[in-house]
Formats: sequence, structure tokens, C-alpha cells
Amino acid sequence: MPQDSDDIPVSFAEQVQKAVDCYNAGATVLHVHVREPDGKGSKDLDRFNEMLDRLRTAVPDMVLQVGGSISFAPKSDSAAAEWLDDDTRHMLADLKPTPDQVTMVVNTNQMNVMELITEEDAGGTTMWDDYREAYTEMYYDGGPKFMKEHMKRLTASGIQTHFQIGCARSGNGRAAGPRRTLHGAAGVQLGAIGGGHDGPNPRNLMEFINRLPQNAVCTVEGLMRSMYPLITMGIAMGLHVRVGQEDNLWGRKGERATSVQQIEKAVRISEELWRPIATGREAREIYQIGTFYSSVEETLEKNGWLPGARRSPLAPASAAA
Repeated sequence: MPQDSDDIPVSFAEQVQKAVDCYNAGATVLHVHVREPDGKGSKDLDRFNEMLDRLRTAVPDMVLQVGGSISFAPKSDSAAAEWLDDDTRHMLADLKPTPDQVTMVVNTNQMNVMELITEEDAGGTTMWDDYREAYTEMYYDGGPKFMKEHMKRLTASGIQTHFQIGCARSGNGRAAGPRRTLHGAAGVQLGAIGGGHDGPNPRNLMEFINRLPQNAVCTVEGLMRSMYPLITMGIAMGLHVRVGQEDNLWGRKGERATSVQQIEKAVRISEELWRPIATGREAREIYQIGTFYSSVEETLEKNGWLPGARRSPLAPASAAA
């Protein structure tokens, strides 16, 4: 909530200016949520559309990635949009102007972010003082039926699906169900935040990478101060990284860090490891934004994946001696 940090913009103008500041600091992908005037997260489709329109003008080179953990509320006060209401979640495909990506969770999982967050991390914030139990009991739903339909709608709207995976065992990291429906490039994000997800452990990261589909574009996400060593490992191994106030409030222990400061730190780490920061155009090429294929078979071929198994008309017989 805005009262938890001086670095959380609320108004449209403030949010757009923050996007510009992040872009100037080196960020080329913008993970987008929208706030109501009181600072709470918005479920208003019209507010999302207005924000996307403003962002397209202010930061035209940034990849706009809308956070998919939302259901849009009807206009009437009598009807509430619930997290498990698939119809309201599918409305992300109706955003205009269209974002470049929408994140989608893979599988149903616990998301107890409080497992790794201490009072030292969050004491004095609404996360700790007011909503600790709610965050402890948080989970998300991403079953096969939802994922398949959501991907179809996003693809039909020209929006790339960005898979958010909590652990290497989620579909063996390969997300077999989505692979049968995907008609484009594979963008994947590991949220190493514990509480049902993998924790920020080098072994977990390596196992996740080991199970990734070939040529997938992988981003690493951490939580609070564990974010910095995790993204450093990710950068060193050729992955992409995510930073910002949604994931972390801190720099050095006891010192707050703004989103811009976190971006600047990630840029310095990357450049020290001789990995120059991609431009907006290069980021679009890396993600293959706007590239879609006509069939699963073409998707497998273009992504360099093995073709799907086909049933043989002949069944070989064997006998044990």
C-alpha cells in the first residue's frame, strides 16, 4: 500500500512518471498493475485501458507486461469479481490497447509469501501489521482448463502469455499442458519466494534451469533482500531478472531502496559481468513479441522442441525368453 513506502505511485500521472524513471534507469520490461485513487489495487478494466494508453505514449519502447493475478469487477455494486471466476480473469484478453504480455500462473499452488518475510523485512507495513494472515493463506488457481482457454484468448488478441512458475516440479518445469496449446515463444518466470514456491536457493535455480524447455526466455524473481544474490546468479547464468517495490523494499540491510535504485543496481551487476542491458527493441526480439504460429507443430519446430509423440499404426510385440 502507498503508506508502506514513499516509492509507490498512486495517480495515473505518478505511475506513468515512475515508468519513465524506470526506463531511463535501464528497465525495458514493465510489469503493470493499476491502482485506485485510494491506493488499492484496481479491478476496473477501464482504468487498465487508460493506463496502458498512457504508457504506450510515455514509454513506447518498453515491453508492457500486465500482471495476470486479477479478476475484473463488474460495474454494479451487487456483483463482486472473485479470484476463481475464470470469466473475469479472461477479460485480460480484452484490454485495449493490448499489452505485449500477460502473466499466467501454471498449476494451482500455495503462495505464502510470509514464510520468508520477517518482521525485520516488513514490520510497520500493512503487509505485516494488517494483512499478514491473508498473505499467509494466499494461493492461486491455474488448472489445465483455465490455462488452455486463457492462452487461446490471449493469443487471439495478439498478447503473449508469460508463464509464472513457482517451482521446478510444476509440470517438470516444462509445463506440458501449456506446450500443447502454446502458439508462440516461451517466456517463463521463476518466482523463488518460498511458501509453496521454490525458495531462493542455488540448487532450486539450477534444477529449474535444467528442466526448462530449450530456447525458453527465463526471468528470475526473488523476495526482499534475498533478491540480490538470486538475480546475480541469474545474470551470471544468462537469465533475465526482475526487481522493484512489488518484490522488495530494501537495499543494504536497514536501508530502503526505490525501484529505480534497484534497477540501477541490477544494471551495474549485469555490466560488471559483461552482460550489456538490452534496449527496448532488443528485448522485444529476445521475447519474440508479436510472433505467433499457426499450429502446435509449427510452435514445436520454431522453438526447437521435439515433435509430439504420434501413435504408430503397428504395435511391435516382444517376448521374454
